[in-house]
Amino acid sequence: MKTLKECVKEAQQKKVAIGHFNISNTEGLWGIFHAAQTLNVPVIIGVAEGERDFLGVRQAVALVKSFRDEFDYPIYLNADHTYSFDRVKEAIDAGFDSVIYDGANLSFEENVKITKQCVDYARSVNADILMEGELGFIGASSKVLDEIPTGVKLDEKSLTDSMKAKEFVEKTGIDLLAPAVGNFHGMLRGGVDPKLNIERIKEISEATEVPLVLHGGSGNSEDDFKQAIANGVSIVHINTEIRVAYKKGLMLGLSENPDEVAPYKFLKPAVRAVQDVVDKKLRLFNNL
Repeated sequence: MKTLKECVKEAQQKKVAIGHFNISNTEGLWGIFHAAQTLNVPVIIGVAEGERDFLGVRQAVALVKSFRDEFDYPIYLNADHTYSFDRVKEAIDAGFDSVIYDGANLSFEENVKITKQCVDYARSVNADILMEGELGFIGASSKVLDEIPTGVKLDEKSLTDSMKAKEFVEKTGIDLLAPAVGNFHGMLRGGVDPKLNIERIKEISEATEVPLVLHGGSGNSEDDFKQAIANGVSIVHINTEIRVAYKKGLMLGLSENPDEVAPYKFLKPAVRAVQDVVDKKLRLFNNL
């Protein structure tokens, strides 16, 4: 079985991207796994701090590992948006394949300091654990929005600077970088977000020479995804679209079976809804 590090390197070489999809429960996990398995492509399961608190840190590890072991499948687990060294350490000790320390809201110096601390600890535990850092604020909540999140600016001066990104990577030793390139968490209620700055993605990729991670992918256009991946993005995060699909599927299951009390029956449309979204994204990200 390839490590996640090997899969990311392969994606970078092939100019494709690994899909990263967040879960809060096993229904979401099954929907994502079914889609990936059908297409035979690697996939990353993400659990941010709130999702980990709900699902369980070690429980998330056990669940994903059970899929990897039983089906001999390249499915991996990422500790998404983690805001302290202690919680990064918690995820590393629990056996996550990758972890992101999100210090995007801190000063550059403080972000570098804590990110490097996280990287050093990961290296001391397992050299195969991928450490990701974030440079540039893109919001903090995966939900449907009426407007661009407070504090997020999409003008060129507010995006991640390529030379600053290079310095950040060199000083921290991170494996992956999540930049601000016109992306933001959540998606606008109309369903289509503003265009990504593809030129900035290219500049950052060339300056840092590490795989880039596109957070806040829900709502971005197919053309933006294709161009972003062609210019250095090797992992794409999708969360809000899955949450919306799951909720719609759940509401459908309940409305079609108002007297049903068995969760495994009325939850099936939610699993299928998640699978459908993930299938479309994985086909796009992998040029299938």
